[in-house]
Amino acid sequence: MSQQSFRGLGVSPPVADALAARSIHEPFRIQSLVLPDALAGLDVLAKSPTGSGKTLAFALPIVERVSPKDGKPSALVLVPTRELAAQVTEDLRLVAKPMGLRIAAVYGGVPIRSQTAEARGAHVVVATPGRLEDLAQRKVIGLERIRILVLDEADRMLDMGFKPQVDRILRRVPRNRQTMFFSATLDGEVGRLAQAYTSSPSRFQADPPADRAEGEIEHRFVAVSQSTKVETLVDHLGDAEGLTLVFVRTKRGADRLARKLAGHGVKAAAMHGDMTQGARERALDRFESGKVPVLVATDVAARGLDIDDVEHVINYDPPEEDKGYLHRTGRTGRAGRSGVAVTFVLPEQQADASRVASRLGHREQFESSGMQSGRAKLVYTSRRGRRSKW
Repeated sequence: MSQQSFRGLGVSPPVADALAARSIHEPFRIQSLVLPDALAGLDVLAKSPTGSGKTLAFALPIVERVSPKDGKPSALVLVPTRELAAQVTEDLRLVAKPMGLRIAAVYGGVPIRSQTAEARGAHVVVATPGRLEDLAQRKVIGLERIRILVLDEADRMLDMGFKPQVDRILRRVPRNRQTMFFSATLDGEVGRLAQAYTSSPSRFQADPPADRAEGEIEHRFVAVSQSTKVETLVDHLGDAEGLTLVFVRTKRGADRLARKLAGHGVKAAAMHGDMTQGARERALDRFESGKVPVLVATDVAARGLDIDDVEHVINYDPPEEDKGYLHRTGRTGRAGRSGVAVTFVLPEQQADASRVASRLGHREQFESSGMQSGRAKLVYTSRRGRRSKW
């Protein structure tokens, strides 16, 4: 498919101009594929990886097909996490403003009263399933006027156990609607859910955008010991440019590591699920603005963080599964940029790490680090004999 402009795909001049004002001139592949059918009001079933530009693939049809005179709300976007809800809301507001549409975010961790008032006056609601179901059960927000429904990152919603809430929400939404379903995978239960929620959908699959180079994320594996992990991290952060996400396994570990980095003169903020929503948003704002170049986070950040300028991801603690590795490292190398993903590996983690690296296509990078089949050429003695699940 040849590259088209947004206007050539059917986007109105005011919306195309709003995109151009943000230096967004050419659609990504998923947008080029989806927009013609989505703008025509057809159901869409799209397999699209994180960072592929899928938000605009559903945001543009929403703002083009919803009128300020329509009932409120007229469109609903369901997402798995608070962070993703906030970011999708921001992207939608960019293109909704010239069309006179109001966008509201509905998610937990913030006062319900203020959210309710905003949602009642919005043409488009972006929501996490739990908080939206709560508002619907209280009858403070109605879903009977919804004409467009989007399920974004549907695979993650299933992973997080939201299917019962989603099912109940969809029973409140009119059957005569347009449904757009976006997921990184359409296998198994996700595929069955997609078929149940859509009607004769147009199916699309987009690999990473064609203008993004092969091998844009450089994967590295580093042998460490418990006694050298912090110092090794400080060394890597000293060499890094731009924003760096550091992933740890536990909430306490995030706070503790942020304090240790501060002791080494590194500006870092922590982000995890025990923090209030306001505290999480402040940490994210400081990180995104560059005031704090390092964000130490649990996997809560991997489940919705969408910042194009993250240049490094460091797995201080390896993730527990392949999918976790993909979600974490997918926070870098976004929107056409290159990135670096570094994973620290303790001696007792090397056997598992080598298998994960092989399954994900990074065996050569793993072995070039001096580790092979779980045995490092440079051997460290761990203080703990506990085996990682990774």
